[in-house]
Amino acid sequence: MGSCTLQGAITALVTPFTRDGRVDESALRALVAWQVERGIDGLVPVGSTGEAATLSLAERERVVAITAEVVHGRVPVIAGAGSNDTAAAIENSRVLSAAGATHLLHVSPMYSKPPQRGLLAHFRAVADAAPRPVVLYNVPGRTASNVEAATQLALAEHPNIVATKEASGNIEQIAEIIRHRPAGFAVLSGDDALTLDVIARGGNGVISVVSNAVPAVMRALCVAAAGGDFPAARALHGTLEPLFGAAFVESNPIPIKAALALMGRIGNVLRLPLIPLDLRHEPLLRAALASAGVQQA
Repeated sequence: MGSCTLQGAITALVTPFTRDGRVDESALRALVAWQVERGIDGLVPVGSTGEAATLSLAERERVVAITAEVVHGRVPVIAGAGSNDTAAAIENSRVLSAAGATHLLHVSPMYSKPPQRGLLAHFRAVADAAPRPVVLYNVPGRTASNVEAATQLALAEHPNIVATKEASGNIEQIAEIIRHRPAGFAVLSGDDALTLDVIARGGNGVISVVSNAVPAVMRALCVAAAGGDFPAARALHGTLEPLFGAAFVESNPIPIKAALALMGRIGNVLRLPLIPLDLRHEPLLRAALASAGVQQA
């Protein structure tokens, strides 16, 4: 699994919780099974969308194990293993690999804000030690530091770093990485709304939030764009555009969990400091789901 190029629509999976705040294992199993049945190209458990920041390592290990068990080798399982403590990131990598991850998603160290040479040292240390291929994750809006194109390209030369999830929102930076990357290094959009643009510029796909609710439509968009059918891709993008906006009307994963609850797939439960969607946003979310063709409970 590690040798294939990651591509297409990959879901940044939510973590369902029971009313009393535990991981809802039955809802998780059902959600993973449905995602695979709907043709999703990969799953990212315990990332930021999966509320990893408020899950213990034991809980993250369990979520990854369940995801890998249900997937049963059909698609990549890219576990969120990042930390702003390099030693912890390496330990997370070891534990989540043993739990069944095929790849490891490593966000740039949040809060610490290392300089670019510190980012290089961090990711190289992680990649040297990681038992599975590493996917970089650049999301300055959450980490307060940007992994520059030159830094990502230097890291792309490491034999155990195979892709980047680029959520800088800077399309010129993303295009530079695409232009100069080594063969086999995948560039995945970290922003749903930029998926079409990233693939049109030669990128490989998206790690998507909205595909939690619309896996088949998001995959169809990626397939059309990758195949050069841009009229179809633009039409699908238009169908999803209201949802791209609604899914970020409050901090992710608040809106997408509300959407999945409206679909009857999970309970609308988050861990503090995240709280359920402000009810004034629900009409917008319902309209966006309807535009995307989603049946609501």
